[in-house]
Amino acid sequence: MAKDRLEAVGVIGLGIIGSRVVGVLRASGHEVAVWNRTKQSVAGFCGSALEVVRVVKVVQLFVADEEALMGVLEAMGQGLTMEHVVICSATVGPEATMRAAKFVEERGARFLDAPFTGSKLAAEKGQLVYYIGGEEAVLERVRGILEASSRAMVRIGGVGQAATVKVVTNLISAVTVGMLAEGLRIMEGMGMDGRILEEALVENACRSGVTDMKLPKMISGDFEAHFSLKHMLKDVEIGESMAKGLGVEAGLTGEVGAVLREAVARGKGDWDYSALHGGKGVGERVAGDE
Repeated sequence: MAKDRLEAVGVIGLGIIGSRVVGVLRASGHEVAVWNRTKQSVAGFCGSALEVVRVVKVVQLFVADEEALMGVLEAMGQGLTMEHVVICSATVGPEATMRAAKFVEERGARFLDAPFTGSKLAAEKGQLVYYIGGEEAVLERVRGILEASSRAMVRIGGVGQAATVKVVTNLISAVTVGMLAEGLRIMEGMGMDGRILEEALVENACRSGVTDMKLPKMISGDFEAHFSLKHMLKDVEIGESMAKGLGVEAGLTGEVGAVLREAVARGKGDWDYSALHGGKGVGERVAGDE
């Protein structure tokens, strides 16, 4: 397809990820209409969420939580038609995702459950990975749009199942980073350089993508947000609620949730969640505490 014939896209939610997805979509040749609850001076900014669906047929949502998701959908509601596809890339859990899908589909439009993994740098480079839940025909309708901002798409199943996988993988990341922070503090307490742990993990089975990303930041004290602590807390709380509803024992999830809540209460919610290293909750190593 010629570059000038690529479909126009709407992006709602211009946070760390959404703003960067707009950039890669435009770089790939898509016209992009945007909207955010906080007005921003950016190209293509529309007057409302409703205006977005009046000028484009595909809208991708990067909003923060269930309240924002349903608020945006209600605002778009009267503009949705059978020609529209709503791609939900918000992390809100399966129940909220299925409610959103029902709202969209009752208005004749189609819905794709498409949360992602990957943080700020991945979004900038068009290297996100989408977990896909929904009908194959809907995915094919928007595949080219998702390919512009991703390196892979993992087909999960139905609507709500991709949302479940996203929450579970974030729980694993949260607990991993919590334990990494504790391990690093133990080493530092023994008078050891944290870089020794970094070297040791290279040949250790517990090494992972998240340890590779977060440990150097912990060692240097660089807690600029790539995935904010407050958003990780939101995801962990979704996981806690899911586990409780299913009668699943989730002690580690509860423990890391308590630590994250304390960190947010101390005013560190906008820092990267790797800032858990700074002591119980978030402590002295966060820039600005001194």
